[in-house]
Amino acid sequence: MAGSLSHGWREELSVTLSPSAARAFILANTTVMRPPHVPEIVLHLATEAHDLWLRTEEELEAIGLPPPFWAFAWAGGQGLGRFVLDHPELVRGKSVLDFASGSGLVGITAAKAGAAWVDAADIDPFCAQAMSLNAEANKVQLASRTQDLIGVDEGWQVVLAGDVFYDRNFAEQLLPWFQNLAMRGATVLVGDPGRSYLPRQHLVEQAVYEVAVTRALEDAEVKRTTVWSLG
Repeated sequence: MAGSLSHGWREELSVTLSPSAARAFILANTTVMRPPHVPEIVLHLATEAHDLWLRTEEELEAIGLPPPFWAFAWAGGQGLGRFVLDHPELVRGKSVLDFASGSGLVGITAAKAGAAWVDAADIDPFCAQAMSLNAEANKVQLASRTQDLIGVDEGWQVVLAGDVFYDRNFAEQLLPWFQNLAMRGATVLVGDPGRSYLPRQHLVEQAVYEVAVTRALEDAEVKRTTVWSLG
């Protein structure tokens, strides 16, 4: 859940959110913080997770916007970001797609690790502004993408995805796309803390981390998080 690219939200995203309104909301409801597993970066994150989650749902339900996935450093994203920072050779000088980017956490780590170009993709209208603010805070550049990129291949050399296998239908669409990207030579890495629809039989374990998370949104204070590659 690094972002909210689930297809179930698409029909609800018919109202265009003002970029300035989204930016103002983010600044008013977040604090610049260092995620515990990737303290090298800073993000605009919610300090009162449960309150912001409920408040955002109540305030924005009328215009059909999804919950604020962008306001939290999810375990899969933190684990994947840690792996990228610890293995910068994976992205250095390469074109990278951070899929379901949310806050931009993983894309920012790729940029810091020396990626030549980072596309950060998420269809949640808030995310473009969250990514922009977070990129500015870390003095890196991301190209925010708001269109649905499932099935698209723009030649990315590395594809990164954190917390994306939480929905059955979404997972069924992601796996063949990821497999096609890997077959033509892209490095595809997934960060996952044991979401329900992770296709383990198609993945190869690369690293395991114990990641501190927000107890209000998860079922534990620490999530065992694995970084996988497409096998």
